[in-house]
Amino acid sequence: MAYVENRTIHDADSHVMELPHLIGEYISEKHREAFAPRMRNRDDAWVRDTVARHDDPAFRAGAADEVMLRKGHEALGAFRKEDRTELLDLLGFASQLVFTTDALDNYGLETGRTNDLACEAARAHNRMMADFCDVDRRLLATGYVPLVDIEEAPRIAQQALDLGCKALVISSRCPPGHSPSHVGFDPLWSLAEEAGVPVLFHVGGEAKMNPDYHNTGGPQVLDFHGGAENFTSTSYMTIPLSLWETMSVLILDGVLDRHENLKFGAIELGASWVPGWMRFLDSGAAAFMKGEDRLKSLSATPSEIVRRQFRVTPYPHEPTGWIIENTGPEVCLFSSDFPHVEGGRNPLKRFGAALEGISEHEQQRFYRDNFIDLMGAGLDKSLHDHPSVKAAS
Repeated sequence: MAYVENRTIHDADSHVMELPHLIGEYISEKHREAFAPRMRNRDDAWVRDTVARHDDPAFRAGAADEVMLRKGHEALGAFRKEDRTELLDLLGFASQLVFTTDALDNYGLETGRTNDLACEAARAHNRMMADFCDVDRRLLATGYVPLVDIEEAPRIAQQALDLGCKALVISSRCPPGHSPSHVGFDPLWSLAEEAGVPVLFHVGGEAKMNPDYHNTGGPQVLDFHGGAENFTSTSYMTIPLSLWETMSVLILDGVLDRHENLKFGAIELGASWVPGWMRFLDSGAAAFMKGEDRLKSLSATPSEIVRRQFRVTPYPHEPTGWIIENTGPEVCLFSSDFPHVEGGRNPLKRFGAALEGISEHEQQRFYRDNFIDLMGAGLDKSLHDHPSVKAAS
């Protein structure tokens, strides 16, 4: 019995749990030495034990019964691509967008001082993701494009698409020295628009909270992983702030209008902030309309442009029904965050409860239609509906 039955659900957020040093296999020899200090380190014994556990028939035998209970490297298909097809069958999702775990911040290289290495790390990431996803067409690889080099960005994007990536990812934080709405990026947006694939943001690429906020004079607060360097209730507050700024300039500076067929998506960045942001955009545009020609030339109000071209994944603990009612039925998408612990053990149950009172038509948009709209040509038409749903119709 699959986790999802009798319904088409597309998963807008899943991850590969790279084993340490995997990315090093995809870094070009020219950059390997310079990149080495950026590698994530794990004890060799831990790696051997993790791999051995997934080779153990007794451990594998329990995968079906614990498909949503095993998290991180314990999950089936977390790091071994050959297991991911079995995992997808057990989950029952019609497709899954797949993101990295270790490279979400592009290894901290986008400082303006290490642009060449940032671009090489992105190319290596894209080769790695395409390789992982090539075992099953339901796995939709994401290719990362740094915005630190305006001229190189479209070349990296084209290489990612040539590798088979089905969506492009950019950081939500502003690159050093220029805006993400800089006209020099028009070739990048045109490339994605013509290919029919979306441009995505993912948590991890945002500007982090100033660490001084955590110095309260009291004991250090640990996160739910038990560490001091990850999310807590206070650092959670800054997750959407970079995206708020970046999407605002992309809309107000006319990027979305110049590329009306290009969709943008925010993955694992929450959505409770979106209704207020949409109204703040509209109020700002109205207040400054008289003096700014760029605002006069917008094709619609900013909130209408959001509904037309921007999609978001709420967290399962957020009031998804309320968000849909206050943004529009086009905006929200389902996601599992598999196999990260943050996604929870039963996202379907939590989203189901949050969608009580929402019409079946709008629920269908949340689970299926909005994802198809976001992905465009990145999702083959044959994958629009789960085979079990097709057979029953």
